[in-house]
Amino acid sequence: MTTPTPPGSVDRPLAALLAPDLLALLDESPAHVAAETEELHPHDLAAVAEALPVERVKDLLRALPPARAADLLEYLDEELRTELLEEMSTAQAAQLVSEMTPDDRADVLVELEDERADEILAVISAEARQETERLLAYDPDSAGGLMTTEFVPVSDRLPVDEALAQVRTLARGRKEAMHAIYVVDDAGVLRGVLSLRELLVAPDGVPVREVAWSEVVSVPLTADRAEVARLTAEYDLVAVPVVDEQRRIVGVITVDDVIDAMVEEQTEDVQMLGAVQPLDAPYLQAGFWSLARKRGGWLVLLFVGEMFTGTAMRHYESTLAEALILTLFIPLIISSGGNSGSQSATLITRAIAVGDVELTDAMRVLRRELLQGLVLGLVLGAIGFMRALMWNTGPDVALVVSLSLIGVVLTGTFVGAMLPLFFTRVGWDPAVASSPFVASLVDVTGLVIYFNIAIHLLNL
Repeated sequence: MTTPTPPGSVDRPLAALLAPDLLALLDESPAHVAAETEELHPHDLAAVAEALPVERVKDLLRALPPARAADLLEYLDEELRTELLEEMSTAQAAQLVSEMTPDDRADVLVELEDERADEILAVISAEARQETERLLAYDPDSAGGLMTTEFVPVSDRLPVDEALAQVRTLARGRKEAMHAIYVVDDAGVLRGVLSLRELLVAPDGVPVREVAWSEVVSVPLTADRAEVARLTAEYDLVAVPVVDEQRRIVGVITVDDVIDAMVEEQTEDVQMLGAVQPLDAPYLQAGFWSLARKRGGWLVLLFVGEMFTGTAMRHYESTLAEALILTLFIPLIISSGGNSGSQSATLITRAIAVGDVELTDAMRVLRRELLQGLVLGLVLGAIGFMRALMWNTGPDVALVVSLSLIGVVLTGTFVGAMLPLFFTRVGWDPAVASSPFVASLVDVTGLVIYFNIAIHLLNL
């Protein structure tokens, strides 16, 4: 444990190797634990701690200074952290969460049972309690739920030298949000922003409002996390101020929280694209029956949808009896429609998520996807025509297959492109238009198109 380890270098296997050394240190000289582990980033120390028995993690937290123990607690596995906070004394739990930044404190407490969270809140300082309760009142996925109330404001009337002195004073009690200095008027309304470097190099005596940027990118308390992430990416921000209805600054969302929000948003979208209800915890931490329930609901819905495929097959049973050769191409037809629809749904859902496509672009998207569907359908139709001839089906059946492929691919691209826009219009997550959902819908329409073309061209 005495060799400094670079941040981010401790993976699970290495953590397991370091765990016995940490255990020995806890047994032999717990007073030296803080000094021996000070070079480890809290993330890396948490990786080592997770390889220890739970009781020894408690010993480790007691052996560290409160601020360091709080940092470690933030990086621990959510399930382990909850267990530790539930079992330790209320006084110790309150001491640790008090050392956390307001947003992290709120995130940790929301994981606990309400009764336990209330017990801890009752013990921490009145100021920290009010701050935390205010953050807990916001939707966790909104700007209010993501923000920290630790930011550095200065009055727009202060000269640069006085503003700098005020920043030094305020910074002593803040762990983060020092990336930018926010200029406010007497009512707390956000009037400008400047970096700490810009404040340091500005000439003394000049009013701070004259050196600050007056065009400030901000978000309201109710802004969705996806909107926060989009603005952060577009303007290359390291912190986003959050304002109320009167444009008074009430908090700041730092880039680390934006990244976390982006990962959560993208994880949910990917899970929904795979027809899985978003998980409440990482895969390996999710409960068995919870995971089955979130997968099973969509599977049942898709299964019911696929029943209509059987209904369509039964409706055209007589057609199949007259031209049994048509059955050979059913998998080819319906899979092509599902695949093209899944492609369109994925492309449009992602374009909506990153702001490349808006509802007002619906007609442009429709024209573009119909042209794409026509070109792709012609390509697949030509290949299908040749394949059917190779099976000695005759030119009539080959033409049925070719035209059906064109129609099915066109339908798939139309459905896949329009469903995400429709769901967005009615206020649903466009990721609900998942690939399996689109494929199930297009399967039925694909069979209808295939058999109707066969009936007309083959005179069945």
